[in-house]
Amino acid sequence: MPNSAEKTDARQIILFNKPYDVLCQFTDNEGRPTLADYISEPGYYAAGRLDRDSEGLLVLTNDGALQHQLSDPRYKLEKTYWVQIEGIATERELKQLREGVMIQGKMTLPAKVRVIDPPEGLWPRNPPIRFRKNVADSWLELIITEGRNRQVRRMTAAVGHPTLRLIRYAIGKWALNTLKPGDWIKINADDE
Repeated sequence: MPNSAEKTDARQIILFNKPYDVLCQFTDNEGRPTLADYISEPGYYAAGRLDRDSEGLLVLTNDGALQHQLSDPRYKLEKTYWVQIEGIATERELKQLREGVMIQGKMTLPAKVRVIDPPEGLWPRNPPIRFRKNVADSWLELIITEGRNRQVRRMTAAVGHPTLRLIRYAIGKWALNTLKPGDWIKINADDE
């Protein structure tokens, strides 16, 4: 596991590329894969969550105040997702996402969204997504500042395009860059 030099009294951040089917917690009574299968650093806690069936960037920190700031929606930290959807989104559907859509009886905040090519260098998912011969799929980059439960999946479904694969690429100024699934790096939060 990649690791960088650390100061013992510094506020540290771990940037982790969470694989599909891994829980965003360190223990599980059912024996499912958890963060502990990848990260053995004591005293780190996830700042936010990613669903078990989502992949990508998870930020962990050893500083409670920083954890709160990174995960509290009041700070409006942008989260960037790569979303593989079933079908091809129309300009009208993209406009709906940009203006906010109704999910669980409440409007989402406006999102930034654009159609993208399949991300370069993307790792294969295990298990692979389901493909349907007669149904096209496409990719969106979706940037939100909220963090409601399964929000991105519910947003794409609200405009008629179920999410097939969901990868969080960035949180604020931190991004996956070249981190492969299961890899992580530690950085000094105060140097950022």
